[in-house]
Amino acid sequence: MNKNILLVIRIIVTIILIQTLRFKFTAHPDSVYIFEILGLEPFGRIGIGILQLIAGILLLIPRTVWAGALLTLGLIGGALIMHLTKLGIVVNNDKGVLFITAIVTFILSAIILYLYRKDIPIIGEKL
Repeated sequence: MNKNILLVIRIIVTIILIQTLRFKFTAHPDSVYIFEILGLEPFGRIGIGILQLIAGILLLIPRTVWAGALLTLGLIGGALIMHLTKLGIVVNNDKGVLFITAIVTFILSAIILYLYRKDIPIIGEKL
């Protein structure tokens, strides 16, 4: 895959991760609502926000792209499971935008991890 396209994909995932932080870190009512339903308010909201920030930074550093993609897959995978089990696809009348964004982020992160699989220490050398 073209390196410029891959960079754009990494930036898109990073922007999605980072732009949602303002909701988590400012205790936006929608974010608080979601984490109250999950029983993770406030520590889960802030902790997941910190992990998202770390994932976004890792995605931008060439040597750690694989780690950022892996962390993003874990975070967004958890979000998707929560949508499907506790939150529902539509949250606070958002027309499913949060869920769709999570799906897009998950798919793009999986693509990134696949393309950077050889950079993973120890196991990447065997792939």
